[in-house]
Amino acid sequence: MGPGGYRLGAFPHPFREWNDRYRDDVRAFWRGDGHMLPGLAKALLGSPETFDNGRRPATASINLITSHDGFTLADLVSYREKHNEANGEGNRDGHAANFSDNLGVEGPTTDPVIRAARGRRQRAMLATLFLSQGIPMLLGGDEIGNSQRGNNNAYAQDNEIGWVGWKDADEALLAYARRLSTLRRRYKVLSQRNFLHARARPADGLPDLEWWHPDGRAPLDSDWNDHLHTMGVIVRASAETIKDSGDSEVFAVFNAGPARDVVLPAGIWVRVLDSANPDAPERPVETTYKAAEQSVLLFAHPEI
Repeated sequence: MGPGGYRLGAFPHPFREWNDRYRDDVRAFWRGDGHMLPGLAKALLGSPETFDNGRRPATASINLITSHDGFTLADLVSYREKHNEANGEGNRDGHAANFSDNLGVEGPTTDPVIRAARGRRQRAMLATLFLSQGIPMLLGGDEIGNSQRGNNNAYAQDNEIGWVGWKDADEALLAYARRLSTLRRRYKVLSQRNFLHARARPADGLPDLEWWHPDGRAPLDSDWNDHLHTMGVIVRASAETIKDSGDSEVFAVFNAGPARDVVLPAGIWVRVLDSANPDAPERPVETTYKAAEQSVLLFAHPEI
């Protein structure tokens, strides 16, 4: 509303802004939409093309996948269409471009294959949120699998549609969300104030960011516009950091496609997160690791 209309990124420092482009690009990537790698890459970096101006920090981007307005995370993987009939507006209200999917059945199901697929996608999207630069915003209830029965505009529902279903809490998903929060605090390079631009760091000459093709090489320009659904990234402290923080680099992999082998960068790595196997303990890995379908991986160097 108002002069200029949509103004994402146009607010001055010290404003922080809800990044709805992040929301749409991350949803589309995990849904498997084609040519979404560039959108995912921007999202993971806190959208510098939008916010890196006027001395704004990377924390200017408030990253969200869901909010009070729209689908919950559980509904995002359970409904292809909005179901707002209870609002009394003929299902005309609510956002229509949800970038959602039901993974085979609209709404609740007892099918174990579909339920497992929905769980994998929820965990992958949550991992993406917590591994992105910027400020992660988590909708209350998403960490326990709360549903609004496909209603993406529940403003009028002071009942079980709009309430958080605590008695049906997904305790395993809650434990996973807690683990993601712990990992983000543990590896400070995941939440930097400076934007990352693959610039050489004065201390060691290494770039603060390196994209990584799963075949074990730097991606080509053509890879970004191919039907590639897997990409890795090495994240280090920003080249603009005044003093070396001592934080180690991490390597993350985002695989929205089928299972595939990923060749790791040189060095000794420990897998600290596999969203497809959230209860797996941390363990050292060899030069190649199989990324499960619809999964996020995080690797770090052994702690001394």
